[in-house]
Amino acid sequence: MINTALNSFGAQVVLATSSDENHPPENIIDGKTETFWLSTGMFPQEFMIRFPDNMKVSLISMHSFNIKQLRIEKSTVEEADKFEVIAEKEFEHTESSLQTNDVSLDGSHATHLRFLILSGYDHFVSVHKIGIQA
Repeated sequence: MINTALNSFGAQVVLATSSDENHPPENIIDGKTETFWLSTGMFPQEFMIRFPDNMKVSLISMHSFNIKQLRIEKSTVEEADKFEVIAEKEFEHTESSLQTNDVSLDGSHATHLRFLILSGYDHFVSVHKIGIQA
């Protein structure tokens, strides 16, 4: 299946609550787990991915570190001012490896996905890769 959350498919990170010049938010959608976005502490943290078109979303895969609680919301309008919660998940803590979590959805459509990291297992969290399948 094709990962539509890649920058090579036109996806963009249009908002992130924190940014480190060595670990920018754009690393989330470069398709690599070696690069990542790093939060700068405090919760909640959030980032938003915008698609070039209204996309069908059936499965979201996330590779991360130290995330405890995550909420995912979608918007179907261009301005992204109205969001609907589509998933909430608590991640298991991993000591020395990445958290890999899949969130199955109903195949609804979205122009924007907002990821709200509500809490973490430490002050800092990282998101290495987001995969989205239709």
